[in-house]
Amino acid sequence: MLIVLLTTVHILVCVVLIVVVLLQHGKSADIAATFGGVGSQTAFGPRGTATLLSRVTTWCAIIFMLTAISLTLLARRNGPASVLQNERSAPAAPANPPAPQKK
Repeated sequence: MLIVLLTTVHILVCVVLIVVVLLQHGKSADIAATFGGVGSQTAFGPRGTATLLSRVTTWCAIIFMLTAISLTLLARRNGPASVLQNERSAPAAPANPPAPQKK
């Protein structure tokens, strides 16, 4: 039940994170930056106040990481240690002996 809940939250956060990142404008995304104007110098300048989209992005990223780590730990605890743990391997076929060399 917990894994299903965490997976659902994880998928919803993934979708919201994708949408929020795509809605944001990059630094210096104005037309002046395209032609090397003054706007391009603000890329390394002081940062303004955080917008709502940047705050939502930060919280979605935090929630995404926490759910990803939680799902990994729960899968490790509840499942086998290795994907191939229960697999049986067939013995390798013996190699053909080299043919005798004729002189």
